[in-house]
Amino acid sequence: MPVVTWIRARARSFRFAFRGVGTMLATQHNAWIHTAAVVVVVTAGLGFGVARLEWLAITLAIVAVLTAEALNTAFEALCDVASPEFHPLVERAKDVAAGAVLISAIGAVVVAALIFGPRLAAL
Repeated sequence: MPVVTWIRARARSFRFAFRGVGTMLATQHNAWIHTAAVVVVVTAGLGFGVARLEWLAITLAIVAVLTAEALNTAFEALCDVASPEFHPLVERAKDVAAGAVLISAIGAVVVAALIFGPRLAAL
């Protein structure tokens, strides 16, 4: 494959990926909440001057939550296409996918509490 063709294909892949992120942010209310939490946490991290390893934990928590939300959004869309009518197994699958987002969000809250709790208590 010529280099120019390869570069164009990669650019197209990135365009599709960014479109997917945009779709998630435009259509999912929980993604808005997660994004607002990211802004608050990053602002607090900058304000409190968190350490490099703390930033690592914060970054991993943010990535986990946003990835879980994106996968949940995609999974729900596929379920809706595969089974437009109510089906108890589709409901169960959607609930489990939503549970994955909840698990990652709880983990992110624990990370935030461990990093920011002592700093807030010292104020």
